[in-house]
Amino acid sequence: MKTLDLHGIRHEEVERLLENFILLNNPPLTVITGNSEYMITTLVQFCIKHDIRCEQWASNGEFKIL
Repeated sequence: MKTLDLHGIRHEEVERLLENFILLNNPPLTVITGNSEYMITTLVQFCIKHDIRCEQWASNGEFKIL
């Protein structure tokens, strides 16, 4: 399973990275946001915008794209 880890990524780069990773790969995928509220919100809003199902997998900021 492919994984995108957003630790250490600048906020202005997050949406572009999510778009490239999620739209160019086949699910299931893993996105690690950590505890950053900004990263979590950006991921969830991106998934809603593109009608993509995502679930929080662990309390440590790990999400599965299904």
